[in-house]
Amino acid sequence: MTIKDADASGYVLGLADDALIYAQRLGEWVARAPELEEDMALANVALDLLGQARALLAHVGRLDGTGRSEDDLAMFRDERDFRCVHLLEQPVDDFGVEMARMLTFATYQSHLYAALRTCADDVVAGVAAKAVKECAYHRDHAEQWVLRLGDGTEASHARMQAGLETLAPYVEELFDDDEASVDAAGAGLGVLPSSLRHAVLADIATVVGRASLAMPEPPTWHSRGGRAGIHSEAMGPLLAQMQHIARSHPGATW
Repeated sequence: MTIKDADASGYVLGLADDALIYAQRLGEWVARAPELEEDMALANVALDLLGQARALLAHVGRLDGTGRSEDDLAMFRDERDFRCVHLLEQPVDDFGVEMARMLTFATYQSHLYAALRTCADDVVAGVAAKAVKECAYHRDHAEQWVLRLGDGTEASHARMQAGLETLAPYVEELFDDDEASVDAAGAGLGVLPSSLRHAVLADIATVVGRASLAMPEPPTWHSRGGRAGIHSEAMGPLLAQMQHIARSHPGATW
């Protein structure tokens, strides 16, 4: 079966926007990573995420009845129409912070897509079946770097720990049960983010411990609002860069 209720498009849009925006951020590392092989590795992770986003965005255009294409949804929506979490839109210049972010998000996606493989929507289930394999690679790649940096030199250990601390206020938003996820989960079409929290954080804590690092103390504040279209100040510049060519030449093909 497929989702017939157009309201479920909001849940799928959140999945798609997470993948799209993180793909954009990871693409910024090409030619800036610590080594050439890492340029290629991060580009490949970004391409995996972009593939997820394309399939899901095309599905959203069918679900909501508008017939919008993946390009329409990626390039011609305004900031308030995006449904990604704040974690993925943050600009990151430190490689340790990026590996902490990749470990966090890949672990979250691994559990999310493992559950979605049996959801009631054939398209989402199909994307999940493929994505869960990709996420395992993304998680392993980040894990190896976290171990290498955390259990390396005094300087690399300090920077890796600082990376975990930097991201701490943005992690909890992944597990907030927004209205779209509650509705989708109730219909058997999605997963409650809060149901993933314990397993995801336990898996991350295992890697952090193996790397001789410490999980950050629970922050007194955490970001929220991304699923409702309320974003951090980083989102506007990101979209301006991502959408510039498409908006400058609407209707162009290449």
